[in-house]
Amino acid sequence: MAKNDLIGGALWEQYSNKVAERMNNPKNRGEITEEEAKALNARLVVADWGAEACGDAVRLYLLVDPKTDKIIKAKFKSFGCGTAIASSDMMTELCVGKTIDEAMKITNLDVERALRDTPDTPAVPPQKMHCSVMAYDVIKKAASIYKGINIEKLEEEDIVCECARVSLRTIKEVIRLNNLKTVEEITQYTKAGAFCKSCVKPGGHEMRKYYLVDILQEVRAEMDKEGVKKAMEAKTFKEMSLVQKLKEIEKVLDEDIRPMLAADGGSLEVVDVKDNGGFTDIYINYLGACHGCAASKTGTLYAIQNYLNEKIDESIRVFPID
Repeated sequence: MAKNDLIGGALWEQYSNKVAERMNNPKNRGEITEEEAKALNARLVVADWGAEACGDAVRLYLLVDPKTDKIIKAKFKSFGCGTAIASSDMMTELCVGKTIDEAMKITNLDVERALRDTPDTPAVPPQKMHCSVMAYDVIKKAASIYKGINIEKLEEEDIVCECARVSLRTIKEVIRLNNLKTVEEITQYTKAGAFCKSCVKPGGHEMRKYYLVDILQEVRAEMDKEGVKKAMEAKTFKEMSLVQKLKEIEKVLDEDIRPMLAADGGSLEVVDVKDNGGFTDIYINYLGACHGCAASKTGTLYAIQNYLNEKIDESIRVFPID
């Protein structure tokens, strides 16, 4: 079934191909039996979670190695919209290989990001972001069952919206990541404030510790302050001090170049950085398998310099120390 047939109308363009595929062909839907758990010397955990307000529900099956607390298999059953199915399917996949404590750190934002086709394009329209919250909550429920404690004792975060079970941290992250500017946008992305509305602003039928209007104002003020600070601190590479330049260089080396060299058993260290007539000269010492390698003064050296030129500044030159 094509994505536009599955979702319908012009809305299909707002869903990623990964979401559409998992709506139609979920990889992890099904059950896990006690017999299967016994065969693998694992413990079976079954957790249910639902949102009465929107009618969605999910049942999560986890096989956990009791010696390591690591999740070795996960399945789900979901009742609700296609987005809930896709989110639950991805959620189970993210759980496998993690310990129970690690799985508890999976958020609805992690689920949504994993469903994206490209890093900068949301996987679902804002009004469907709340579907991934349910997937996040059922993990907490499963963890509480496994640990034999009440789920409230596992909740380290303040819950802002009880109806949709949305935490303070999630709301702040959503505001920052998506540059949200109104309470209505927060509701679209998280479903917080969509139901009883007590968490929207003071004066509702129930007093709350946090209100969306205050959270939004606080986070936007922080973002504005950070933006001004970054603008004031922004400098071109040539305007930086040698210490600042070294910091930028080391960041790229750590993130991109050293892992590449490590794949062949080598590495490098920066011995010195000097400003030299408009150039920034970097002196490096090869380590491990790179030391003494013929390519260290030819192909590898050129590749390192070209990468630093592209990622940082064209004025960078790299010289090996014999």
